[in-house]
Amino acid sequence: MMRPSSGLLVGLMRLLVGAYPRWLGCDPGPAQRIYFANHTSHIDTLAIWSALPPQLRATTRPVAAKDYWDKGLLRRYIANQGLHVVLIERAKEGRQGDPLQPLADALEQGESLIIFPEGTRGTAALPAAFKSGLYHLAQRFPAVELVPVYLENLHRSMPKGTIMPVPLICTVRFGTPVARIDGESKEAFLVRARDAVVAQA
Repeated sequence: MMRPSSGLLVGLMRLLVGAYPRWLGCDPGPAQRIYFANHTSHIDTLAIWSALPPQLRATTRPVAAKDYWDKGLLRRYIANQGLHVVLIERAKEGRQGDPLQPLADALEQGESLIIFPEGTRGTAALPAAFKSGLYHLAQRFPAVELVPVYLENLHRSMPKGTIMPVPLICTVRFGTPVARIDGESKEAFLVRARDAVVAQA
């Protein structure tokens, strides 16, 4: 069910940066998916989520750092009431348990995810090397489609360290789902997944 604040968030994104979708390699169909993208700003999550049609937004949960999105009333409201975010703990010394378990729980419930495999925000137009989380989820959930997404212009609209976005037209490009290859190493898979995002740039 779409939350009351969801429409407001989508309208705000359209006003500020556009976040217009371009489905280049797949259609906005009902398949369960992991959308994975480059990460350069605090509004990347909102941009991808807003670019999805309403029926997909209702079943797609962004994955975000708990220490950021669970801080302050406004962020917490957006994360919980607007986006229905899957909150995860950042890697840190002494962390207990499987950090991917909240993501696995959501996938097991039939929901789709939005993730940023770099693990942190960058400053360049192209993504840095991917961390291993995407690989492990791909192995554990072989039926879930892996859709690469490239966020165009958000690194210029809201670069790291800024508070408000510069009003530039940004697009969200959805590429061809990345297939699994039997016997492929983790390193080769992660390079191929990153290349699939870069190909949409």
